[in-house]
Amino acid sequence: MRVDAGEISQGFRTELTRCQVVSRLRHPLSAVVVAVALSVPWVVTWVTGTEFGDVGTVAVSGVAVLGASFLLAWGAETAEKDVPRAFAIAVLAVLAVAPEYAVDALYAWGAGSGGATAEACRGVATPAHGAAAEGAVAAGNTLAEACQDANLAVANMTGANRILIGLGWAGIALLTVWQARRTADPAVEHREGWLATAVTLDRDIATEITFLFAATLWAFFVPLNGGIDILDMVILVGLYVVYIGIIIRGDVEAGEQHIGVPAYLQQFPRPYRVVTVISLFAYSGFLIFIAVEPFAHGLENIGEAIGVPSFFMIQWIAPLASESPELIVVSVLVYKARSTAGFNALISSKLNQWTLLIGTLVVVYSIALGQYGTLPFDQIQSGEIWITAAQSFFALALLVNFSISVREAIVLFVLFISQVLLEFVFLKVWAPFPEPKYELLLVYTAIYLVLGAGILIARRKSLRELFALTATTIRNAAGRGPAPEHAD
Repeated sequence: MRVDAGEISQGFRTELTRCQVVSRLRHPLSAVVVAVALSVPWVVTWVTGTEFGDVGTVAVSGVAVLGASFLLAWGAETAEKDVPRAFAIAVLAVLAVAPEYAVDALYAWGAGSGGATAEACRGVATPAHGAAAEGAVAAGNTLAEACQDANLAVANMTGANRILIGLGWAGIALLTVWQARRTADPAVEHREGWLATAVTLDRDIATEITFLFAATLWAFFVPLNGGIDILDMVILVGLYVVYIGIIIRGDVEAGEQHIGVPAYLQQFPRPYRVVTVISLFAYSGFLIFIAVEPFAHGLENIGEAIGVPSFFMIQWIAPLASESPELIVVSVLVYKARSTAGFNALISSKLNQWTLLIGTLVVVYSIALGQYGTLPFDQIQSGEIWITAAQSFFALALLVNFSISVREAIVLFVLFISQVLLEFVFLKVWAPFPEPKYELLLVYTAIYLVLGAGILIARRKSLRELFALTATTIRNAAGRGPAPEHAD
């Protein structure tokens, strides 16, 4: 058989051209272009005021959130070259959960503008929990609607925090172990025993865990003050400010090698790299801000149309939508075998939500009220705060030894999802009688506390090590001690 040299040459040129095209398509900037392209339809929609209906809005805004999440992740990873990784992750966490702040601020504003105070709301019949929230989001609310807004601000906040742990921490742990079969993630440790394989955490996260412990313990006292007041703001926001002051003084670490878009952007000269990171943060933050609220409301409307109670939608579906950028960002990090950074982002998000989000609600409420006031809430929301604090306490107890096993992640998820499903039953069946739901919240609060206390007693040595690492980090930030030792 004779092979024509011209055919070989032509075939070689064709293959070379194909490889060049593939190479260009795989250029890191092509991924950035795709992510930006995903957001453009929603930006055009937002500028022009085009209406798509609930399904269309959810689809278009949801795709924009997906694109923004990738841009946000790339920006945070690129920033690690110039600032401490913990600080870059903290910025990422704030931007990723910004929609949750916006939704909660909306309800806090409605409560203040409608004159909802503890005295005014006492004895006022607010809409039943299962049929709440048709309006109650703007000035001019009736007093009943304003009082309900105050409850919704707390419900949305507690729902977001419980989702972040019950779905976020548990789900990402399981995803990390699953992905490790492909990525050989060094953070996954295979242990003997039933579902004992675990994701190990960087000991540098000790500071975040400790501050989150402090915020969690304070949260148990919030309902005892009759609402969220200035003392809560001073304590919780103060904790976050001190935390940021500590981590920003940390050293810029060599860290792990990046790939793809972050690796390419980190090669830029420093001035261009800084501008690029700021641009990615600003654009993705803007997208999340304008897209997630319509996305959440679209889901709420769809849920209501199929008979899901409005209060349930506002507490669970809206926060799930607003948490989606964070969960997508962390999933991207896990996919790239950067599960340590992913867990750091989740813990940082929980810290800023459990401090800044709660602490700033009273500020928004007081501005809308026209004077300082305590954001009131009813007995049910007291139970919601207690169960949220208890869940946080239990989850932190799991992490004091800087690992979370598959077994522990499953328990965390099952406790969360079973309570939500039972709560849905109470809202759907016993809406006029909230007492069973309150009792349910107290029962789960007790379960979380008992389990968490038992784990902390068993892991008291790890708890002491956690506090010692944090103390070393604080001394180092203050210039009074050696840098903390980092685990390999």
